[in-house]
Parts: sequence; structure tokens; C-alpha cells
Amino acid sequence: MDQESLDAAYEQSNYASNMLEVIDRYQSNSEKARHETGEPKLFQYGEKDIEKLDVYTTSKSNAPIVIFIHGGAWRIGFAEDYAFPAPLFTKAGIHWIAMDFDSVLDVEGDLMVLAGQVRRSIAWVYNNAKKFSGDKDNIYLCGHSSGAHLAAVCLTTDWQSGFNLPADIIKGGLCCSGMYDLEPVRLSARSEYLNITEETENKLSPQRHLDKLSAPVIISHGTDESPEFIRQSNEFAQAVEKINKTVDYVIGIGLNHFEILETLAEQSGLLAISLLKMIQKNSG
Repeated sequence: MDQESLDAAYEQSNYASNMLEVIDRYQSNSEKARHETGEPKLFQYGEKDIEKLDVYTTSKSNAPIVIFIHGGAWRIGFAEDYAFPAPLFTKAGIHWIAMDFDSVLDVEGDLMVLAGQVRRSIAWVYNNAKKFSGDKDNIYLCGHSSGAHLAAVCLTTDWQSGFNLPADIIKGGLCCSGMYDLEPVRLSARSEYLNITEETENKLSPQRHLDKLSAPVIISHGTDESPEFIRQSNEFAQAVEKINKTVDYVIGIGLNHFEILETLAEQSGLLAISLLKMIQKNSG
């Protein structure tokens, strides 16, 4: 793949002409969701103002928890715009948490900062789940696009040595339309705003750390996405399967990078069915 093709493959607008329209739906449907569920409980997981969690609670006590990590090329996006799946999950007896973290533009392009924030937020949820009647032993991750990358980083984190927490703190994960090896990202035009050193590339390429994966994972993408995102998802799924760890590879027929996420908020949606099935199976 030449440089022009590689750069184009990491620019989603080239493959989704309705990108802005769908993102607008994320926001408007999130507003509707808050009218239905009520405003979220807000918790700080760190000292920065941005380091907060929007917790949409279910009426069920000691309920499972889904932590959502938004995408936006590590640059844009806020938790408030990802409330739209909350009603479906809270009605199913599951807490829905959307997290906020720094834009990589505000931290000199350092993805290690974002990875640290996301990890600390998960540790906070585990240690403080009782504050919103959550089950700390029933935590699931869900990430989209660059958020799927960060989710996969957390799924392949050594929680015991890094945080003195159980190795299986995360019980399952859904990684939708993500990137799992940073080498082609580093070589693409995204390097104009990302400061990916060789050390960062290695540490934050989940596909290189599958020995740390202890939870089942759902890997998904749409058929109408960038071929590079499809390749990354396919190779990640194959790598997980090769080491005999549990993986479900879910493909959204006729859906682009942005449309597939909307199925997470639909009762009969591809992602909603997959994630709810995972949670229900583990919850017995």
C-alpha cells in the first residue's frame, strides 16, 4: 500500500459520506436517552476536570456494568454524546457508563496518557461500584473506533502488577471498528498529530499482548468500512482465535464505520444482541 492509499485508509470520511449526519444522530439520540433515563450520576475518577464518568443506572441492585469508550480518532468526542445506548441496557438491568478522557491534541499526541486515563477509570469503577449499586465482579468494556483500540489495550493489561487488581477484572469486551496494531497508524497521516514512538507502538498494540487477554471478546466491523479497519479487525480476531481464546467475530452487512455503532442501541441490533448475550451468559 502506497502512502496516499494508507493515509486514505485511516480517514473514515472517505468511506462514509454520511459521517456527520450519523454523528449528529449520536448527539440527538443521546439527548432523547437522557429524557428517558434521567441525567446520569457524575463521578470523578481522576483530578482533571475531564476525568469523569457519566453513569446511567438501572433499578436493579448489584447489577452488571458496561463501560463505553468513545472513538473520534483519539481527538474528539465526549461521554455525553454516547448516552444513546443507555436506555436499552438500563432496561435490561445493566448500568451504562460513558467515560471522558483527554483529547490527544491536549497531551502532545501522547496516547500513553489516554491509555492511563482509561485504565484508571476502570480501576475506579471496580473499587467504587457500590456507590451506584454496581457489581464490581461483572464489568464489561465496549469501545468504538479509537475507543475500541483503548478497550483492547485494557483487555490486554496486566491488572495484577499494574494496579494490584484481579487479572480478570474485565469479564468481557466488545471492540467495534478498531485498530489493534499501531504500526500502520504511525506510518499514516495520523502521525501529524500522534506522537507514537516505537515504545508506544509496542506497548499500545493489543495484538502483541494477547498473552494478557483473559476475557472473551467480540470483534466487529461493518462491510462498508475502510479496508484497513476491516483488515485490522480480521487479523485481531484471527490472532485471538489462534491462541485458543474466546472470540466472536461479528460483521455488520451494509454498514459503515459510524452506522454500525447505532446497532448497539437497538433491541434487535447486531451489537446489542452480541453484547447482551455475552453479559447474560456470564451472569448466569
